[in-house]
Amino acid sequence: MTIPYWRLSGFYFFYFAFVGAMAPFWSLYLEDLAFSALQIGILMSLFQVMRIFAPNVWGALADRSGKGVHIVQIAAFASLLSFTGVFFGTSFWWMFVMMSLMSFFWAAPMPVVEAMTLGYFERDLTHYGKVRLWGSIGFIVAVLGVGYALDIVTIKRLPWLVLGLMAAMVLFSLWLPKTRPVHAKRDAAPIWTLLRRPGVLGLLAACFLMAAAHGPYYTFYSVYLQEYGYAKKSIGMLWAVGVVCEVAVLFWMPRLSEWFNLRNILLASFLAAGARFLLIAYGVEHLSLLLLAQTLHAITFGAYHAAAAATIHGLFRGPHEARGQALYGSISFGAGGTVGGLYSGYTWQHFGPSATFTIAALCALAGYAVLARSRT
Repeated sequence: MTIPYWRLSGFYFFYFAFVGAMAPFWSLYLEDLAFSALQIGILMSLFQVMRIFAPNVWGALADRSGKGVHIVQIAAFASLLSFTGVFFGTSFWWMFVMMSLMSFFWAAPMPVVEAMTLGYFERDLTHYGKVRLWGSIGFIVAVLGVGYALDIVTIKRLPWLVLGLMAAMVLFSLWLPKTRPVHAKRDAAPIWTLLRRPGVLGLLAACFLMAAAHGPYYTFYSVYLQEYGYAKKSIGMLWAVGVVCEVAVLFWMPRLSEWFNLRNILLASFLAAGARFLLIAYGVEHLSLLLLAQTLHAITFGAYHAAAAATIHGLFRGPHEARGQALYGSISFGAGGTVGGLYSGYTWQHFGPSATFTIAALCALAGYAVLARSRT
């Protein structure tokens, strides 16, 4: 079977380049529009809210229709079209509606593409990592490029930079392979039957807590650094350090999976997340501690996500591949990310950054406890 390596890699690159422009800087854009911390938390959490519902809708449609690539293309174009709405209004409710629409369609492609990619490689993390790392490279290019650009031009130009990256994502969606690999229809039982397998719900609960732990990071990390006097290019570089380490671990993931099983990699990632968020909470004045915290992104996202996605792929096979990835995305990044964004908006405004990142660390440690007690 011929592997469409560059077509898959190109889509990952621009899909996550969009994230590289949005995650570090969109909260700064919203702050420039004079939104409160709570309003910023609500608006930023919309990316996660829509990941609760949208992936399951699109994933089920992809599995049943067998036309996942067409769904990816339609959703990518619709997300681009929805995003253009931010150019026509800046009130809270207008931004709420536009970001909700954009997030609903943006959340659709990745579970389908993840299932497609893992299907080609049959959970072989050697090849999966080589494709997935291009998403991380896209993030790095965007976060560095946008960070430097915003030290030259006003933050009000950010929507135009994001628009260009989304347009490129749409173009690459047209280049995706038209068919997905076909495997034997194993596990043809209803998907809810699969959820009752030992340890599955425990795994998903732990992933929920991991995403909740990252809520303050994705919502307020850039605001936090800016309040302590870091320039936008420095903020971009700190984000990039984390993703460079993520790329490195994805490259080495095949070797890691030979030395350690997926479960142990996941357990280590939760402990690393607890340490990372405590470093951020109390070490913001020391660049060396922030750099150390960012290197832990290799474990808290890179190794964690590769191991979690591969584990989910092994649990939801055949006709449930896309829906399995969609459930993982919606429960963790969707529900967990939503809770993380919302509590961080409230605690940031009432208790401050250190308390907020301490709660994040406690969420990660709670995830470790849940996973340690479950058996997948």
